[in-house]
Amino acid sequence: MSASTATPVTRLADYRAPEFLIEKTHLTFELHEGYTDVSSRLTIVRNPKNTKTNDLALHGEQLELHSLAIDERSLDSGDYQLTPQNLTIYNVPERFVLHCSVRIYPEKNTALEGLYCSSGMYCTQCEAEGFRKITYYLDRPDVMSEFETVIIAREGAFSTMLSNGNCLSDTVHDGKRVVHWHDPFKKPSYLFALVADNLACLEDHFTTQSGRDVLLQIYTEAKDREKCHFAMQSLKRAMRWDEETYGREYDLDRFMIVAVDDFNMGAMENKGLNIFNTSCVLAHPASTTDAAFQRVEGVIAHEYFHNWSGNRVTCRDWFQLSLKEGLTVYRDSEFSADMNSRAVKRIEDVNLLRSVQFVEDAGPMAHPVRPDSYMEISNFYTVTIYEKGAEVVRMLANILGPKLYRLATDLYFSRFDGQAVTCDDFVQCMEEISGRDLSQFRLWYSQAGTPELHISDHYDADRQQYSLTLRQHVPATPGQTEKKLMHIPVKMALYGNQGTLNLVIDGQNKGTEIVLDICQEQQTIVFEQVVEQPVPSLLRSFSAPVRVFYDYQLDQLQKLILLDSDGFCRWDAMQSLMRIVLSKAIDGKGYQAEQTVLIKVLRQLLADYAAMDAALLAYMLDLPNEPYLASLYEKANPVTISRVRTQLQHELATQLQTELLNCYQSLQSSAIGLSAQAMAARSLRNRTLAYLLQIDDARYRGLAQQQFSQAENMTDQFAALRALVHAEHAHTEAQTALQSFYQQWQHESLVVNMWFQVQASRPWGDVLQEVRRLLQHEAFDARNPNKLRAVIAAFANQNFTRFHDSSGNAYQFLAEQIAGIDQRNPQIASRLLTPLTHWHRFVDKHACLMRKALESLSQHELSKDVYEVVSKSLNKAH
Repeated sequence: MSASTATPVTRLADYRAPEFLIEKTHLTFELHEGYTDVSSRLTIVRNPKNTKTNDLALHGEQLELHSLAIDERSLDSGDYQLTPQNLTIYNVPERFVLHCSVRIYPEKNTALEGLYCSSGMYCTQCEAEGFRKITYYLDRPDVMSEFETVIIAREGAFSTMLSNGNCLSDTVHDGKRVVHWHDPFKKPSYLFALVADNLACLEDHFTTQSGRDVLLQIYTEAKDREKCHFAMQSLKRAMRWDEETYGREYDLDRFMIVAVDDFNMGAMENKGLNIFNTSCVLAHPASTTDAAFQRVEGVIAHEYFHNWSGNRVTCRDWFQLSLKEGLTVYRDSEFSADMNSRAVKRIEDVNLLRSVQFVEDAGPMAHPVRPDSYMEISNFYTVTIYEKGAEVVRMLANILGPKLYRLATDLYFSRFDGQAVTCDDFVQCMEEISGRDLSQFRLWYSQAGTPELHISDHYDADRQQYSLTLRQHVPATPGQTEKKLMHIPVKMALYGNQGTLNLVIDGQNKGTEIVLDICQEQQTIVFEQVVEQPVPSLLRSFSAPVRVFYDYQLDQLQKLILLDSDGFCRWDAMQSLMRIVLSKAIDGKGYQAEQTVLIKVLRQLLADYAAMDAALLAYMLDLPNEPYLASLYEKANPVTISRVRTQLQHELATQLQTELLNCYQSLQSSAIGLSAQAMAARSLRNRTLAYLLQIDDARYRGLAQQQFSQAENMTDQFAALRALVHAEHAHTEAQTALQSFYQQWQHESLVVNMWFQVQASRPWGDVLQEVRRLLQHEAFDARNPNKLRAVIAAFANQNFTRFHDSSGNAYQFLAEQIAGIDQRNPQIASRLLTPLTHWHRFVDKHACLMRKALESLSQHELSKDVYEVVSKSLNKAH
């Protein structure tokens, strides 16, 4: 690790406005086999808002400088200084045109950052700091420029040559094809994009609310063109939704999406030319699961929504990353909720927060939504920035209400259009429109950690008063030991025997649901005219990203599960009931009474499944996952957690098999098609099948085999395969199904990834040996991020039971893999490292083995991406 110890730390407190601005950027790319020549013509002016300096410092990495000139005057070596990261030009004028010519080698670019060539496709990924690997530039988000791009290649080499904006010309001269693009909207360099390949195109049109016609194009390999129709319809739905919900209309003549198989990210919102991982755009019922369909819809919307929340209004510096990502995640979450089941979408979001983001908040990589510092910005593309950032926006929307929130976002987009701004600018718009002081709320951006709400209550039957006392606490995090009190909006209701009760405070009827603003260390709210002992429905729709501690009794949870009108709260009450059973079993205490209640409630829900939202019931059947259960303990024993959870799954399956089987069989006719109702029916039906496969019975293995062989969609086929593979007693049937599945889908890369993933996540047997075998498989490609995620990430992140095997071999395996991957692709290596960073959360035996793996990794020459994570994780011991 010694070679990386000089890695500088970038701090928010050190931010300074750029000394120069780039008014216009003209780029010419000449694509040759083996290398690319890039010529830039930059119109640069001194920033009047900054102190005067005579020297211009540009970012640049891995560039071969060929020529440099200012206003046509060539510069010699004495006019500038060149380092591996910068080009500094001495004594530049107030205003000038800089000409620069460099050579780069996209075919050798395995990091997939900047301009790279993979499988014959030239493609860019410039966020966060990839543009500096294309040419020398002020590669920072607060330098916004108007871009023109010329792409030159041998005639016939590429049918597709794309860049941002509108196409000005496409001509052929002297055996060379020249395509000229222009983006009239100023943007930072991280939003630049270029694609060159031979691709098929699916076209459609969209008419905006003002009557403008927009050409929509999705580019992909010819064999995948028919898998783009769903993405196209999702795009049109997103465009209409953004007009109706936020008043945001698209601005260019065309909107393009390109599907790329080798891509570090899920997708990228480059202005007018979005580049997508194939997994986030290709969809067909035969080869795509329902969950993947919904992911495509959500990611398509997310990147499109960035056209305003990220592109037209961008972030001043990378510390403000959540300004664009948190806001856009909230927007795409609301879009998905409107398109599908709102309750289920909320549950999915909360599951991710609790099992991943809360764990991040409690670990060595804990950081605020707006971080204070970083070594490598790529490490802060995290669930805290994205998902917790979205929850901060959701809280603002709840505090303001729908009407004022819309007015505030209108103000934000109009005031800052074409500018690079901060999180404070966004909150300021909320304050101006609402007239509320949100200074305390701003702590959500600057303070790390997951707040805790400890809640107690008292009912006075004689006075018909119910008192609710809420006490808040924010645990210490690295670098922030002393915490300030937060502004926490808590949406709540009270339930009686017949349903919701009216909430009367100080003689005023507040209706049946209210948002409490918890701003003090302890607050007590007194509800009047409460005629019976109520059950509180707390944190409805998960109104704040906090942990709630309230001592629910079994009968109270049962009432919420059966009566609550808030789908999230029904699920959460079920999770609480399951958690009580599991926690008692993990702690070695008696749990029979609690388990009896759990089985009784589940039996009642399954018996009445036809009256419920099938998608919601499917989630209510799921036990809390192992990472979430582990997060409840200061020192978790992963072996015990896995054993207890598996035992409860088997017990529930055994006790409820009649109801599960009836539900499975009855839903068969409903689970056909791509409607939301059909998807919900499949979701519930496949949950019941997974439970039935917990039982060692040939009848249920036969059901799974029959579903696998007769399935007319990927959702049912893959669910049957997963149920067989994950059931130890179905090993023989699983092997047959795995062979059949691969033979059927071996030419579909995304489906093969699913085949890898289901084996790597198998919760029994010597899976590490299986993973090593998969890494040698003919379909595995270590250069492809999707393949790495399908095998290594699936094993480390989705297979809690086998990754935390008592031997610790899996920890060392992961460290070895990361060391190798880091040499090729530091971003992916860093993201694969996350499971080892949680070592301090486990009992000593596992903690020591995990730390040992980190220490062995630290002996390698590491990229700054991996070095930052390893060093912070090991410092947790001090």
